[in-house]
Amino acid sequence: MQKQSMTDRDLVQAFHGGNEHAFAELLSRHKSKVFTSIYMFTKDRFIAEDIFQETFIKAVNKIKAGLYNEEDKFLPWVQRIAHNLCIDYYRRAKRMPKVTTSDGFDIFSVLPMVEYDAQTKIIKSEEHQHVRDLLERLPSEQKEVVILRHYADMSFKEIADLTGVSINTALGRMRYALINMRRMMTDNKVAVLKN
Repeated sequence: MQKQSMTDRDLVQAFHGGNEHAFAELLSRHKSKVFTSIYMFTKDRFIAEDIFQETFIKAVNKIKAGLYNEEDKFLPWVQRIAHNLCIDYYRRAKRMPKVTTSDGFDIFSVLPMVEYDAQTKIIKSEEHQHVRDLLERLPSEQKEVVILRHYADMSFKEIADLTGVSINTALGRMRYALINMRRMMTDNKVAVLKN
């Protein structure tokens, strides 16, 4: 069976059975989403890379020890490991996670962009900066759910499981984040370009 056609569960089983290439395929499939979510929490590429490596080392060790039992839910499982390691990092550093934009990695560069003329590209770039600025002003719980939902592409159930809250709480945080962002846009007279 081709690795690309294998499910995550099949790949985990193959890796547990000794096929090292199976884990390489899992890593290839999910590294972008996992790294992006870690980076959005740490806002530091070097720290994010360290936590990313630690996440997958932990995942390898758990799978080899037979401690993986998540069926076809590899991505949420590894995201939960990454999230816990981010929280541990912030506890050690005695500071709360802060989601801000910084030089280096641009989250919007991983989003698909349609080709526009030069003027529209400038407007879209300014619009993305406004959205990042609005995101920065949200309370940390609301930022977290927006990032996990829109940048890590997680379902609300996965977000609820990862953050240890109910689905209704995760949905509520998203709702309040959107309300707050809309209010800030109105207060600041920020227009968002419609595609």
